[in-house]
Amino acid sequence: MGRAKEIIVKVIPSKIANEFVKKHHYSGKVVPNSKLHFGCFLDNKLHGVLSYGSSMRKDLIKPLIKNTGWNEFIELNRMAFDDFLPKNSESRCIAITIRLIKKNAPHIKWIITFADGTQCGDGTIYRASGFVLTGIKENSQLAINPTNKKVEHKITAFHNGNEYDFKNWVKVKGFQLRYIYLIDKTCKINAEILPFRKIDEMGAGMYKGEKIKLSDRK
Repeated sequence: MGRAKEIIVKVIPSKIANEFVKKHHYSGKVVPNSKLHFGCFLDNKLHGVLSYGSSMRKDLIKPLIKNTGWNEFIELNRMAFDDFLPKNSESRCIAITIRLIKKNAPHIKWIITFADGTQCGDGTIYRASGFVLTGIKENSQLAINPTNKKVEHKITAFHNGNEYDFKNWVKVKGFQLRYIYLIDKTCKINAEILPFRKIDEMGAGMYKGEKIKLSDRK
């Protein structure tokens, strides 16, 4: 693992985290729901950020785990790294944040996250970090705003008063992939756990913004 073992992960202020995310995340945007931010440091310099927070639609997410409480899960909703850190750094940083959450917030029993197979990737890092794939859905929520030519989420359009115009926006082609990690291994997933080969079968493979099969990466 080389120098990845030297990475220090610790909680950082939202201001610092959000500035880094805006600069290094492919979307250039932060998630307002992000409340818990971890910084990834090497040689005392910040090279990565993982932001956690409540899911925007907790009512829809909660039933994915049987008998789960309203505040017993959290979403990894932003992950951004620069190009400085060595190989395996991302999965190591995720593992450390999970351990820190387990130790300091024992009421959190599971984590949900989504991979954007329309603009970024299909979740390679999540699979390497022990997450299971529980959903592959053709995109219906991301579209290009004809005014500013930027990709925006349907929820963002709603909050900006553009919900009635959203149907006229050009939807981004691709898939959204849903991953779950059980901190509490006794939790029962109330959804089908999909084999990773399903990504290729549905044509949902993407890596660094380019359509590609999992088999072609090996």
